[in-house]
Amino acid sequence: QVQLVESGGGLVQAGGSLRLSCAASGRTTSNYMMGWFRQAPGKGREFVATVRGATDYADSVKGRFTISRDNAKNTVYLQMNSLKADDTGVYYCACAADYTAWALRRAPNSYPFWGQGTQVTVSS
Repeated sequence: QVQLVESGGGLVQAGGSLRLSCAASGRTTSNYMMGWFRQAPGKGREFVATVRGATDYADSVKGRFTISRDNAKNTVYLQMNSLKADDTGVYYCACAADYTAWALRRAPNSYPFWGQGTQVTVSS
């Protein structure tokens, strides 16, 4: 089992920055795929970014968000810059086992482990 705890959400003005953290505990290795997803009110869960050696980003955040991981701390980060009102939502950290195919990296159901979410609100 893997437990994930997100932190770092909050209220920020458009154009501002936030850094989200996701601390993982349990049975994880550096080969596990770690992703960030978000969900806006009334919408489905949306892929944001993922990392397993390589990284991948949704087009809507490319160039503004950066995902990184510190394997020694079992922590994944999402640095969010130039935030827009459309970035508002609950941000979830997710984890997939090392045997998960990279081709499935953007699908929420590829990730069996999820955190509780952290709210990000961007005011315009």
